[in-house]
Amino acid sequence: MWVLYAILSAVFAAGVAIAGKLGLKNLDSTLATTIRSFIMAAFLLLVSLFLRKFRGFNIHDLSGKDWLLIALAGIFGALSWLFYFFALKYGPATPVAALDRLSLVFVFVLAILFLGESFSFKSLIGALLMVAGAIIISWK
Repeated sequence: MWVLYAILSAVFAAGVAIAGKLGLKNLDSTLATTIRSFIMAAFLLLVSLFLRKFRGFNIHDLSGKDWLLIALAGIFGALSWLFYFFALKYGPATPVAALDRLSLVFVFVLAILFLGESFSFKSLIGALLMVAGAIIISWK
């Protein structure tokens, strides 16, 4: 099931690139990211309420480490979107998205270092091919 979710994530990420690029024509990228964040928060709140995700949730059950990691994920996500929208504002959508997807290579390295995920020759080749693909797509 996770494969379906990952593919749906990629499809919607493509929609972000296209809608974002079109929406940035007359709008500052930082302001656009801020507006987008409020819309996302409202949408996710409604989804969580609809799916009853708050049932049984107690904010005090989260440890300090949980809060720190979730806060870091939020900050990293915000910075990622700020830079993504900066890039979309001034660059063509396809190369911007291709370079943004190099995050897969960074995840590969960081997952080995911090999560203990396995390293294989096959995964190294895949990461190198992603780097080559991003370079080829972005090359003028």
